Amino acid sequence: MEDSEAATQNENVANECVKETHVNQINEATGECSSNPGSVCKPSEETGARYNRFKLFDKVMQKSLDKFVDHASFNRFASTFRPLYKQNPQRMENIHKQFIEELRRTVQGDISKLIEEGRLEFKLNELDKLERAAKNKKGPAWRPSGVPEQDLCSYLMPYYRKQEAYMRLELKKIRAENAALAQKVQAGRENIALTEERISTAVDEWKASVTKFERLTSSLSPTNLLDG
Repeated sequence: MEDSEAATQNENVANECVKETHVNQINEATGECSSNPGSVCKPSEETGARYNRFKLFDKVMQKSLDKFVDHASFNRFASTFRPLYKQNPQRMENIHKQFIEELRRTVQGDISKLIEEGRLEFKLNELDKLERAAKNKKGPAWRPSGVPEQDLCSYLMPYYRKQEAYMRLELKKIRAENAALAQKVQAGRENIALTEERISTAVDEWKASVTKFERLTSSLSPTNLLDG
């Protein structure tokens, strides 16, 4: 029951922040001051500034945190630990103060961790940039046709065409690299064949010279000289 009430209050806080932001945005555009008491008009150079989604998110989180902490009021805390409160009210107040500080610090740390790990500041700022870019476009904005298949195809086909063009370009590069490698391999094979041919020729020449040397040696042997 308490979780549903907290969720409802958080939703109300978010709606209030959005409404307040839009009101401020209109006031900034028209140069008027906010109707809230104590509000101060912004300088003229800031009247054209749009609301920031990350600031809105942070504002919603801070108000939600305040509402959440308000639920842990001292009265509820004391009613939960009534016997201890009756024994020492001052000590119970100190314990409640420490509890609230630790609770706020822990929840704030979780929110900061969520923002950091989810890169919410970067993503929300990117949404702001996309919105500003869409505002500057003169053409009509995209609208669904009512046929999900056509909408999906109209969204995916440009992406697939870009991918196809990229793959064709990469395939062309790979084929060119393969052709260059094939030429190098062919040149290497030709060099190997030429080297083998040179080695074979050198071996044949060496064999011929050895045969000639053996013949010359045999003709100059002592036996042949005595026979003569």
